Order: sequence, then C-alpha cells, then structure tokens
Amino acid sequence: MRKGILYATVCYSAWGLFPIYFKALHEISPIEILLYRMLFSLVFLLAILSWRNQWAWVRLVLRTPKLIAGFGASALLLSINWFIYIWAINNGRVIDASLGYFITPLVSVLLGYAFLHERLPRLQSVALGFAAAGVAWLAWQTGHPPWIGLALALSFGTYGLLRKTAALGALEGLSLETALLFPFALGYLLWLSDQGQTSYLTSSDSARWLLLAAGPITAIPLLLFATAARRIPMATLGVLQYISPTIQLILGVYLYNESFGSARLMGFLAIWLGLALYSFEGIRNTYLARK
Repeated sequence: MRKGILYATVCYSAWGLFPIYFKALHEISPIEILLYRMLFSLVFLLAILSWRNQWAWVRLVLRTPKLIAGFGASALLLSINWFIYIWAINNGRVIDASLGYFITPLVSVLLGYAFLHERLPRLQSVALGFAAAGVAWLAWQTGHPPWIGLALALSFGTYGLLRKTAALGALEGLSLETALLFPFALGYLLWLSDQGQTSYLTSSDSARWLLLAAGPITAIPLLLFATAARRIPMATLGVLQYISPTIQLILGVYLYNESFGSARLMGFLAIWLGLALYSFEGIRNTYLARK
C-alpha cells in the first residue's frame, strides 16, 4: 500500500512538472516535439520489452485485426491529446491545460455512464453539475468555452474509455500505439526535413538532448502508474491524480505568471467542489465495500 502510494505520487508529480520540460523545448515546434516523442517512446518501450522478454502479446495482436483497429483509434486520441498539451504549454496556456486534467475524471464518469452504462450515483451527478457550472462560468467570462481544457479532457477521457475495454496492459498497449504511430511520425519528419522545415538540427544541444529523453520521460511515469494501480484502491488513486493538475496550476500562476484573477478562480472553485464531491463518493463506496 505504501509503495503504491509512493509510485502514484511520483508518477503524478512527474506529470505535473511536464510544463517545465516542454517549456525547455520552446525552440522546437510542437508538431516536431510530438513526432519525436512518438519515435523515442517506441525505442524506449521496445528496449523495456526486450529486457523483460515480454513479447507473447504480439501473437495476440497479429491474430486480432479488431484489436489493431481499436488501438489505432486510441493512438490517434493519444496523439491529439499530446499535441494539444504541448501546444498549450508552449503558448502560455499552462492554466488552461491544468483545467483539462482537473475535469478529466468527471468527463470519464460521464463517458462511462453514456457508453458503458455504468451507474451514476446522485452525488456524482451533483459533482458533474458543479463542474458544468464552472466550465459555463469560465466560458461566460472569456466569451468562449475553455476549448483547450475541454479538448484535453475529452481526448484523454475517451482514450481512457478505449483503454479500459482493451485487452492489453499499459506497457504493451502504449508500445502498440507508438508502433502504429511510428510510420506516420517518421514519414512526416522525413518530409519536414526534405522541405527544410525541421528545427531539430538547428536547435541548441540542450534542446536536442532533452528531446532524446522524451522516451523515458513519457514511459516511466506510465509504468509507475500501472504499478501503483495494482497496489492501491482506485478511490485513493482518484484522489492522488489531482497532484498533477495542481502542480501545473501552481507553475502557471507563480512560475509563468499567467493571469488567474478572481473571476477565473470562481470557475475553478466550482470545478474543485465537484471534484471534492466525486472523490468523497469514491472513498465512501470503497469504505462501504470493505465493511
């Protein structure tokens, strides 16, 4: 239990610090960062699979075209989520990105209710209402919906929905997703290079080394998360997941000096109240199930 909490805390803290990493890559365009992240993640994951001699799942994939199609869809959603996040960070929208991951759990609840016919307890319905009110308030204050936060929440929530019903674990699934993305990423990078539009070769040495580290930086937190999920209750994991967007919000406000006035705070407070109710419901259900 203690190790599970430690793994989850390290994982979510690492994800929370991602803005610092992507800000350091500002010399490189978001699309290039995305493409290299796909390539280097696959290389790192293949190294782990080779070290663990964990290849039995490949036979299942080759025998199941439907499985490949499902992971093709999840790979597309993952790439969309990664690109929006990288673009948001490098365009001074760290707070908007944190909003997306604050509301992702509630979006996941709504998707589970709509597509998996999961039960929606009254308290979770109230939580969704508070979150919707917060998003509506933010939309009214800015004159438009918080598109970045909503796009991140919907893409990652739908990705989670597909992965929840998939037949592969975290390591194998991410390996298959990056393998499916690999030819597109490599082809696009070659085209950019042929057109003289790649910024990798003209960027600083530090940026290039940081980009090479995208593989382990992407995969290690995910493996920690998968390990933690097997050791601690989902209710505990659900509470700990707010570490990540909280760190991002703090970075956006205090390190990158993004605007966070009282009007914006009111919208976040409504969302946080919804999350508190959602977390309370999860903890209560876990406690009742153990009695």
